[in-house]
Parts: sequence; C-alpha cells; structure tokens
Amino acid sequence: MSSNFYESIPIFDEFAEAVRRENYCPLPDDWVVGFSDVVGSTQAVAQGRYKAVNVVGAGVIAAVANALDRRPFPFVFGGDGASFAVSGSDAPAASAALAAMADFSHDEFQLDLRVATIPVREIRAAGRDVKVVRYGATPHCVYAMFDGGGLSWFEAEAKRGRYALPPAAPGAKPDLSGLSCRWGVAPAKQGVILSLIVAPRGDDPRFGGLVDEIVRMALAAPSSGRPITLASLGVANPGKAIALEAAVTTASGVSHARARVSAAANYLLGVLFHVLKLKAGGFDAALYASDVAANADFRKFDDGLRMTLDCSPVFADALEARLAAAEDYANWGAFRQEAAQLTCFVPSITERGHVHFVDGAGGGYTMAAKAMKARFGGGAAAPATAA
Repeated sequence: MSSNFYESIPIFDEFAEAVRRENYCPLPDDWVVGFSDVVGSTQAVAQGRYKAVNVVGAGVIAAVANALDRRPFPFVFGGDGASFAVSGSDAPAASAALAAMADFSHDEFQLDLRVATIPVREIRAAGRDVKVVRYGATPHCVYAMFDGGGLSWFEAEAKRGRYALPPAAPGAKPDLSGLSCRWGVAPAKQGVILSLIVAPRGDDPRFGGLVDEIVRMALAAPSSGRPITLASLGVANPGKAIALEAAVTTASGVSHARARVSAAANYLLGVLFHVLKLKAGGFDAALYASDVAANADFRKFDDGLRMTLDCSPVFADALEARLAAAEDYANWGAFRQEAAQLTCFVPSITERGHVHFVDGAGGGYTMAAKAMKARFGGGAAAPATAA
C-alpha cells in the first residue's frame, strides 16, 4: 500500500550515502507535499526574533506529526519553515493541521506563515519529481531527505501564491504537544557557526560530485563539524525560553497566565534534572542529553545541501572557495555567526527518537538563503526536468 511507502524504504546510517542521489526513491503519485515558510523572516532576524521563527518552522512538523498520531512521515526543517509529504489518506488531516498552524503563528507570534499543498502527480506533470531517502542519525532517530527538484519548484510556485491552503476552520488550533525550546544557544567551539546552502543550477551531473566533496570536507573537520555536542548543551535564557514555550502551550487552549506558569515549572524542572543528571521513572537526564546531541539535525538534503557547521574560519574560507569555483553549475549561500540554536520535538521523554532541529542563532539558513539570492539573483534554481 502506498500509505506504508515511507516505512518500507531502506535507512542509510551514513550521511555520505544518504546524499547520493541514486539512493532516493520516488514518492507514490497519490501522495501530497506540504510547504510552509515564514513571510518576512529576514526582518524577524533583524528584530532578534529568529528563535521564534525556528519555533514556528518546527511547529509545522509537530502539528502535522500530532495530527497523524505520530505515524512516521518524511519532513525537512528549513529554519523559517518546513516541507513534508504524506499519503493521500493522511492529506486532509495534515492540511488541516498546517492551516491551523498558520493561523496560530499569526495570532500568537505575529508571524505570517505561508502554507500550501500539492499532489505529487501535479509536480510530476510539471516536469519535476519528489524522491526521498531515510537517514538514521542514530538507531533511534531517522530523518528524511528529498531530491528530484519538486520541492524547489513547489516552493517557487507557493511564493507566487499558487496552491495556498484556505484559512483554518474557526477556532481550530494546532496540536503542538512535544514542541520545546528549553536549550540555550551553543557557542562555536572551533571559531564560527557556518550556515550553508548549496543548490543545483539545472541538471549538471557535476553537482552530485560537488555534494560528495563538500560532505567529505565537513566529515573531516573536527568532530565532523557538529555544532551541538554534549559539552555545548546548556539551558536557555529563562525569560525567552519560558515566553516561547508558554506561547506554544496556549495552542492547547489554556490561558496565557496558566501557560506561563506551566512553562516556568517545566523549565525549572528541566534545569534541575539536567544540572544534577537525575533519573525518575523511565527518564534518565544524562542519557537524554546525550541523545539530544546525537539526534541533532544539523545536515540535510532537500533539493540541495543544507548544513550548520561548527568550524574554523580557515575551514569556512576553504569551503567557500571550493563553492565559488563551482558557480557555473551550483548556487550557494553561507552565513557566519557565533552560536547555534536548537528547537526540539519530543513526543516522549522516555523514548529515544526525539528530534532536534539545528539552525544558526544569528539568522542561520534564512541569512544563507539571503546571501545566495544576493549572489545569484534568484536563489536556488530547481532542475529543469525530473532528476
């Protein structure tokens, strides 16, 4: 059955294998792709609100996951939004959750969230494709990655106003259970946190080799460029963390006052367990923190390579020089900042498959995309034909 497609494809436990384009499997025709992005995210960065932008982007994934009773489905976090795919039978629930998240983002965060969906068959009719692979960051945590040009094409169409979802039903709220933002920023250990986007220009076969080379360079960096390690995990600024989590909690229908009390209590309890490495019931704070670092989603592929790396300025210079030499067939953008940040989706603190979305704390992928647009005039170009 096509509804079981995603769970049936193999899992690659090496990132270098997961980005090889020959390993991707086409989505079934009857599946549906969803897209979201925060309108004006660059302005939000300038206002110091990038953490809120990340929360909204991760909130899309949480809302859809909860609407599907947390059945596995492919998704990718993009910093200021997210893309995903679901079976045709799950599409109505996912679309309703996406529309509700857009309303909630506007009302609670004053951030406008663009949301759209499209059947895979329509993407193929336009000459693109949507293919997916599963990457096992750990034995407990699996992420999806996409190829085929379909996501990039659909993003461009959605930004033109096509395929937009209608407003949510009156009173509809997204279920954001498990969405959390209690970790503080992780300062760079090697000198700089580099947010990087590399996208193909057309169908040049050299792009696959470039991705392989960039991934090998990153893997050869100290700690493979990981921006989130056990040593870098620390608690967030209490005021910001409590305010954001309280805002998320209001989606369940509680008042702002009660939500803030609950968020403060959860924050204090989390700090206590983390600092003292406590255990309670089936929860082990030390094991949980180790899993946070291991499960961190700091590199991905969605019609292009995205990475958030902790590296030296010399390494960043070398990487950017290599990309500059490939500008006849690849678009790219990079942004340097002092720290990385996490936004988390933790359906259960006693199960080890919790996911943690990484971005640069100074603007991350949003600013890398801005740099790419400034350099090339139009951002990432989708392949002209299906990959």
